[in-house]
Amino acid sequence: MAIDALVFDKDGTLFDFAATWGTFGRTALERLSDGDMRLASELGRAIGFDLAQESYEPDSVVIAGTVDEVAGALKPHLPELSLEQLVETLNRASAEARQIPAVPLAPFLDELRQAGLKLGVATNDAEMPALQHLHSVGVRDHFDFVAGYDSGHGYKPGPGQLLAFARHVEVEPSCIAMVGDSLHDLEAGRAAGMATIGVLTGMATAETLEPLADVVLPDIGHIPGWLSKA
Repeated sequence: MAIDALVFDKDGTLFDFAATWGTFGRTALERLSDGDMRLASELGRAIGFDLAQESYEPDSVVIAGTVDEVAGALKPHLPELSLEQLVETLNRASAEARQIPAVPLAPFLDELRQAGLKLGVATNDAEMPALQHLHSVGVRDHFDFVAGYDSGHGYKPGPGQLLAFARHVEVEPSCIAMVGDSLHDLEAGRAAGMATIGVLTGMATAETLEPLADVVLPDIGHIPGWLSKA
């Protein structure tokens, strides 16, 4: 299998999900509830987030959903806010969230680029916070393409973002691997006709990912070794 390009999910793949997004959940819900902890806890339950533990349920909409879907789950509990206001608040809190890389990203991405690989990001986060997150750890310029759910290519598990990446870098989908931590990522990869690499730095287990993955790795740092044998 010749792989000439890699397209990465962001949350749970480039960045460790639990380490990064627990604090974001608390910050966003406290902001939306204006400090009312009873309401903040109620909002947490609506999106599968335990406020006290700063942890997510495996099926939380935050894990693989878009910010529109998260806002939709919160809206019934915040009738005074419009969906647009909720999305804006969530995007602002997301952009401010301190990102914890799954591995040291700059040297990892340098190694891939030096091997001649084209690199992209396809995330169900919005494009603005996604770019901010990559910039915050100094790797925005390592990627040839970055798409969020609002970039005009659709969102995962649809293949639109991935196919847009393939067109942008002029590489056939069959020579690209999609790297992600959720079934949405791997479903998108399969739908696009790409190889699929699952990683365990999100919330899904190996048993969950294996049916749709060509390989499941502990984290993205193991990809060069896998590519050398593929």
